[in-house]
Amino acid sequence: MRFTLKDYQADAVGDTLRELTAARDFYRSASKRVSSVALTATTGGGKTVMAAAVIEALFWGSDDFSIAPDPGAVVLWFSDDPALNQQTRHRLEQASDRLRNRLVTVEHPFRYPKLQAGNVYFLNTSKLSKNSLLVKGHDSTDTLPGMDSYTDIVPFTFWDTLRNTIEDKDLTLYMVLDEAHRGMGKRPSDTPTIVRRLINGHRDVPPVPIVWGISATVRRFEAAMGEAEVQSNRVHLATVQVDPVRIQESGLLKDDIVLDFPAETGDFNTVLLRRGIRKVKALGDAWAKYAAEQGEEAIKPLMVLQVPNKPSPTEVASAIDAIRDEWPELEADAIAHVFGDHTAQTFGPHSVPYISPERVQDASYVRVLLAKDAISTGWDCPRAEVMVSFRPAKDETHITQLLGRMIRTPLARRVEGDDLLNSVECILPRFNKATASQVLERIMGNDLVGGTETGQRVLVDPKLMTPNEAVPDELWELFQALPAETLPRKHANPIKRVTSLAHALAADRLLEDAGKIAHDRLHGVLNGLSAQYARDLEKAVKDVLTVAGGTVRGQARHGLRQDEYWTEDADDRAIQDAYRSGARTITPDIARTYVEHLADDAGDEDAYRDAYVRVAALAMLPQTRPALDAEADRIAHEWLSTYRVAIKGLSESRQSLYAEITAMSTDPQLISMALPKNRQEETKRVVGDAEQLLERRPLHLLADDEGMFPVGKLNPDEIEVLDSEMGRDRALAWYRNPTGGRDSMSIAYQDRHGDWRTLRPDFLFFVDSEDGVQASIVDPHGHWLPDAAWKLHGLARFAEAYGDQFHRVEAISRIDGTLRVLDLKLPKVRETVLAESDARFAYDRAAVDY
Repeated sequence: MRFTLKDYQADAVGDTLRELTAARDFYRSASKRVSSVALTATTGGGKTVMAAAVIEALFWGSDDFSIAPDPGAVVLWFSDDPALNQQTRHRLEQASDRLRNRLVTVEHPFRYPKLQAGNVYFLNTSKLSKNSLLVKGHDSTDTLPGMDSYTDIVPFTFWDTLRNTIEDKDLTLYMVLDEAHRGMGKRPSDTPTIVRRLINGHRDVPPVPIVWGISATVRRFEAAMGEAEVQSNRVHLATVQVDPVRIQESGLLKDDIVLDFPAETGDFNTVLLRRGIRKVKALGDAWAKYAAEQGEEAIKPLMVLQVPNKPSPTEVASAIDAIRDEWPELEADAIAHVFGDHTAQTFGPHSVPYISPERVQDASYVRVLLAKDAISTGWDCPRAEVMVSFRPAKDETHITQLLGRMIRTPLARRVEGDDLLNSVECILPRFNKATASQVLERIMGNDLVGGTETGQRVLVDPKLMTPNEAVPDELWELFQALPAETLPRKHANPIKRVTSLAHALAADRLLEDAGKIAHDRLHGVLNGLSAQYARDLEKAVKDVLTVAGGTVRGQARHGLRQDEYWTEDADDRAIQDAYRSGARTITPDIARTYVEHLADDAGDEDAYRDAYVRVAALAMLPQTRPALDAEADRIAHEWLSTYRVAIKGLSESRQSLYAEITAMSTDPQLISMALPKNRQEETKRVVGDAEQLLERRPLHLLADDEGMFPVGKLNPDEIEVLDSEMGRDRALAWYRNPTGGRDSMSIAYQDRHGDWRTLRPDFLFFVDSEDGVQASIVDPHGHWLPDAAWKLHGLARFAEAYGDQFHRVEAISRIDGTLRVLDLKLPKVRETVLAESDARFAYDRAAVDY
């Protein structure tokens, strides 16, 4: 893979592989049952990247996911849109260099009687329509006058190819339904659609063995499979659903969606278009400043101008005039379009060239893009950060769909603490408050975030908050030293983690030969195991060097049966097979370098043969992998502690890499917080036709020009807690904890199902105590909420581990009209909290009045 999977992506890939492996075994069993598996993730979650990782593992195996290769695996990627297939193929090539030469678009003439193992074939609905040359002659009714039963020089149809592939016992066909909710309904004539024919089989073509649906939502996939009447003849094994909260926390998606619209009636197209240009220019300056600070290449943000399906040439010409006037330094070729007619378009004196959607992201010279609505499908452009839509107010669906294609972050990660660079802006000249609120509802609904609280915000006309000058430097230093925790990973691999860390340390010249040092220590573990378990290892070596079998003898006359067992010496091929299996257990890199370590002195073939046998035997010992993992964790912990300060001096992109490496663990890992640079906050609310300023409070770490921070979105309990805390003697400042990023206090906790989640307490308060400046965690959270008890458990565990670094660690809830507080720095309170699975009982037993 060219890309490092995010933690949620790795979990989803591992779960999907497990289900696909079960589906393959299910089909190859005596029952020959066909099945389906689904992978669902919201827009921007990286479904194609996850699919690339799954397909790589099917073809070549994966040590990370403990998957052996399927030598007969062949993938048929099916969608209802040829353009979508081409874009998917392009993304798979970007994600995986190993798949680059394995991607085949099915075209006529298709000369293969069977699909070939190890390839991905792209097919769309039109290729299987009755008039397609790929399938002519499959049904007698399909033959046109004057045409033979099979067309041209190919003596079979694609349906024949499909049948031959499915019937081949050495092949396993995995059919991917891309955006599986498409193309599966019944037609008015009730004739099965092509997709239903593929899934269910028809005539002499058997059903596809394994259907792998990739869709944006569970509901869409399940409804589509139900409409296609699939459930009656196909077993659905599982749906792997990616938690949208984890997608948002990963930093792949922009945190804030900003909506601008006119507050009065009138024609404001040009006024708001100029505002959009100023916004994209300001973002360009911000990215240039960030790039200069980090020593990276600057992102060149793009503005999308969305026009109606039949735009007025005069109106578009006027818009281009306004763009050129507001942005005179714009290059001549900086404006392009992605309209359906793929030719240059003329608008008054302006000629605008066409650019294909998949090229826009890399064509950084394009700074303004004209689009209609077709671009909303299958297209992503992370550097598109401002959209101005000339579409009328009734088109909120089209606007929302296009905006959904613009929510990826340009760097595939969050710019820590910088809301401006983590946002996308939508300017709606033809909208009013009512219709803009409909867009807001769509954005916060299933189209983008799956109907779940993810932390992604929609903001209307926000203001930028910057570091408060009233906050002393000592407090900012403390902020960066506060402990926080990573979210554990389900499929974490300690050896991969320490290998990644070694590469990073060596690349940053913090530890030369880090890889060799790590491998030497792991080789020492293998040497120690060889000595400690010498007798078990000797038996394992014998098992590697022999092949056992059995013979059954029977006498029909007397009805006697005799079982006999035999052994044969293993040849080099059998030893290599045992070595490959063992290498998957201890990872190929460690296996390879350990073989070199063992055979280094002699260097002849016998020495290498003995080394291969030793590795295969060691991998058979149950103690080997746990011992290697434990040592890898020790090495990573030592290095992360030793080079903690040096890592903080690196660029933000490198710090983000080390943060990801730190998080590659099945347990919460300690990390430090990043400084917040700015935050976008709404300062007013709309009440009827009037605007009302939100309440404000002083001494927030980030503030407006007057040193104030809006608190109008806090609930009454949060306001009461805020005012009480800041009214205490020696109170210095406060911080409303954001819902994502490393500038947020994050604490890991396990939910009722045992899955790890992230708790982000509402407030940090800072006081000038007798021991200097100290921070307090104060979290008002309703005890009646379903996650309350489990969040209390996480907060109690965190307080036990790191409580000495805080002034106070407290949870608050209103009980019978009174605010009650749990002081989690007290051992007895923690003990009570951890013993309860109901938050109300914990408050009743251990809380005091706030």
